[in-house]
Amino acid sequence: MPAMSHSNPCLWTQLPQSLRSPCDRYKHACCSCHGNVYLLGGRESGSVGDFWKYNVVSDEWTELNCTSEAAPEELEEHSMVAHEGFLYVFGGMLDSAYTKYRCALWVFDTAKQKWVHCQGKRSSPQRPSNRKGHSAVVIGPAMLVYGGFLDIKGPSQEFWCLDFDTTIWSLLSPADSISPGPRHSHSAVAYQDSMFLFGGLKGLLEQRDFWKWNSTSRTWTCLKTKSGPPRLMGHSAVVFRDSMLLFGGGECQNFPKNGLWRYSFSTHSWIQVASLPGSNPPDKIHHCCTGLGPSYAPTSCCSSSEHEPRQENKKARPFMNKCFPAPLRLGSEGDIELKTFSPERKRLGSSEPDPGNRTGTGPQPRGSHLTFENRAFKKQWSCTEEEEHLLDQEEDEDIRKHLPDTLLVLGGRPYSTSSPISIWQMTLTDP
Repeated sequence: MPAMSHSNPCLWTQLPQSLRSPCDRYKHACCSCHGNVYLLGGRESGSVGDFWKYNVVSDEWTELNCTSEAAPEELEEHSMVAHEGFLYVFGGMLDSAYTKYRCALWVFDTAKQKWVHCQGKRSSPQRPSNRKGHSAVVIGPAMLVYGGFLDIKGPSQEFWCLDFDTTIWSLLSPADSISPGPRHSHSAVAYQDSMFLFGGLKGLLEQRDFWKWNSTSRTWTCLKTKSGPPRLMGHSAVVFRDSMLLFGGGECQNFPKNGLWRYSFSTHSWIQVASLPGSNPPDKIHHCCTGLGPSYAPTSCCSSSEHEPRQENKKARPFMNKCFPAPLRLGSEGDIELKTFSPERKRLGSSEPDPGNRTGTGPQPRGSHLTFENRAFKKQWSCTEEEEHLLDQEEDEDIRKHLPDTLLVLGGRPYSTSSPISIWQMTLTDP
């Protein structure tokens, strides 16, 4: 297949954070669930063991409890995925004499906002040992974990499956079968019934090979392409509609890059995505990427080729929003839709501007698409507390449908020990 000849450019904007935010870090884990972003652990000057939730609508961080018996300890280079309202965290424990006897799996209930014991984990006949720098994706009712670095053994090529219903682990591919081989610090995404894996470290050598796991035939295939990203480790990837977006990483720890690449699952080709003039993406390695909006929804929930179009005449549901209300304005084709905050936005209960929420430099969009309606309007409705609670639930469930398509890049090296976490926002200008 010929390579894609062009791609629409993207806009990068930094989102300054208030002091009530997690510290800057790298080798952490994050994922989005029900319109919120969850962030756990990582490294700063040393390991950090905090757990945070970021509400992108109100632009607020909330620190969550991570000290209960069921909660993990300090982790780094771990994985975190979301499935049906639960977060599954695996690996990343600091190596000790007791690590190999412990199950490196933790579960967080987003509805109850607490860590819960993983039922059945002790009865599993076999399970993977603790590891770092592995990848984890969700396909159907299961989490697939590939590779990682084991304390004494080094890089692993083990390929594990966790059944969410039974919490039983199983090995997927034999050690002597065709596979990506032992590696860590790679990236992986799930698209439909397949897993796509790129690059990483094989021993001490960076890789640029690209692999596909077919869960139906249970086989690996090396995908040959004429162009594509260079050798990378410490990068991050997400699925966007019918393609994969891959950002950052580097050929070594000290030389992070800021390349954004897009792989089309339909044309089987790579293209490097350009940035709009004056829009400069950051150099990042060991960061996290997470997508928000309908185009980043898991393919198991909606077809990759059937995305609900935005309707100008369809009234959007209201939802909680502390930004100033602004009219929804849809311009001509190719207009950029993304989340921004007014520079005049003030602290709640204060007449002074909030210094922690200044807008970034560079090109700015024409308006915010998050402020469909302000929650204050709902107070004018005559409804009971029970009806209002039901409305709140509907709003929370509907947030993802109305969020503009946005990719967030959180943390990574280089990092600052004296600043809140670095967050960059990227929006593609699709026609």
